[in-house]
Amino acid sequence: MKSKYIKLTIVCAFSGLFTACTLNYDPVSAPTELTQGKQTDTTTAVLKDSAAASSQRTVLYQSLKDGQEYGYEDLLLLADAHSDNAYGGTTGAEVVPFETNSIDASSSVLSRDWDSYMTNISQANVLINGIDPLLTEGKITQADHDQWKAEGKIYRAMMMFEMARIWGSFPIITTIAKTITSGNIKQVYPTYYPPKSTAKECYTQIISDLTDALNYAPNFSQTNKTLLSKTVAEALLAKVYAEKPIQDYSKVIQYADMVRATPGLQLDSNYSDLFGYNAATKDCQARNTPESILEYQYTSGNGNWVTWMFGRQLDNYDYYFTWAKWVTPSRDLINAFDQEGDTVRKNQSLVYYSCSWSNYYPANHYPFMYKIRSSVNSIIKLRLADILLLEAEAYTSQGNLSGALALVNQIRERAKVVDLASSDVSTKSSMLNAVLNERRLELCFEGQRWFDLCRNGLVESAMNSVYGKDSGRLSQINKFNSNSYLMPIPQTALDENSNLTQNPGY
Repeated sequence: MKSKYIKLTIVCAFSGLFTACTLNYDPVSAPTELTQGKQTDTTTAVLKDSAAASSQRTVLYQSLKDGQEYGYEDLLLLADAHSDNAYGGTTGAEVVPFETNSIDASSSVLSRDWDSYMTNISQANVLINGIDPLLTEGKITQADHDQWKAEGKIYRAMMMFEMARIWGSFPIITTIAKTITSGNIKQVYPTYYPPKSTAKECYTQIISDLTDALNYAPNFSQTNKTLLSKTVAEALLAKVYAEKPIQDYSKVIQYADMVRATPGLQLDSNYSDLFGYNAATKDCQARNTPESILEYQYTSGNGNWVTWMFGRQLDNYDYYFTWAKWVTPSRDLINAFDQEGDTVRKNQSLVYYSCSWSNYYPANHYPFMYKIRSSVNSIIKLRLADILLLEAEAYTSQGNLSGALALVNQIRERAKVVDLASSDVSTKSSMLNAVLNERRLELCFEGQRWFDLCRNGLVESAMNSVYGKDSGRLSQINKFNSNSYLMPIPQTALDENSNLTQNPGY
């Protein structure tokens, strides 16, 4: 049976609606002889059998590994170079607006990210919706149905969560659109291009997916941290409940405690295990560390490609090292490490090389982001230290300063930094500052800093002041204000979907 691609072109005339239209609809994942299903003008059954469902599940897991551009490279540009952790790094139009606060709807970075997340949500919907008929028809086991659907929901929730944090809200799409025909286009066409939901509705959907998934997601594996496990869902729930539209710090503590109770999950005693490279074996220092909750793993011949976007690729030392790199560590961040005497995390977070450019520093002593340093290093998406410090933030909000301090000092002890004294953090505000500073040092270049500032309403105070104290930053174009917390909806998305509305301030 030949593979069949859906390429639907409809030329139609509707009085008062269209004079003529051409609709090109490409599937979000290429159908094969396994994924072809029954299609009518009212429904689409996209999975043929258990093998097709298994194949679609593989598509989701593979996209996590392959999504390095939007899921890591662009995320670091937003979370670190658009915050006080880093400079853009290059003079390119893609990058500079994130440093100078001049991002607008024409950003090609945001355009590709929006499209990627929406495509991934569609891929998840294929699995989530297509798997139920297979169970009804006896074509899949109950165990496989339940687990694969749970994994699909965790995956969809991850994609929606990133969209919610970046843009505030988005169109919630949880089903597969019906096939468009000349007879139903007025009714069906809007389902392809729905309006944005409210922020609360978006977060409610994310929470629903994650809580549903807790029932059947695979158990946490100490030897395979690539799984979308129950612990991944719990960690995501802790992070989701910390965000403002549905903020509930008691829920953050509840789910963080569940994560902490996971057998075998603990802080790695050696911080360098998380990001290290073994030159002798030409491999990463460790995979599936005790601390990792979710990581995307790469091996020789099947490596990640983002390393050379940020610095040197240690398994191919001079590879593409001829032009300025993205996300250059800022002087402000370096000073923050030095003020704490934090050499362990500093030396694992940034490294100095000689290079042929001097955009921000002298070419003979130029710092580079260092947390992914070879093509075989894992991208760690979730780890325990993030959840512990998020729980410390939650304790702080509830006035439990001793609980927060204990968690912060647990992280500091691993980094061989002196404990904070209770007298140093005797108020909510001082404790929150300590937690956020610890998160900055612990999690820099892991895509967290911007969202930490947003979540705590600190964008204006932190970012409008950093240009004055950091001599290396490019000049600020626009002041940060209440509209700065969300990114602009890409113009490409607005052009495609007239039901979308732009975020305020853009």
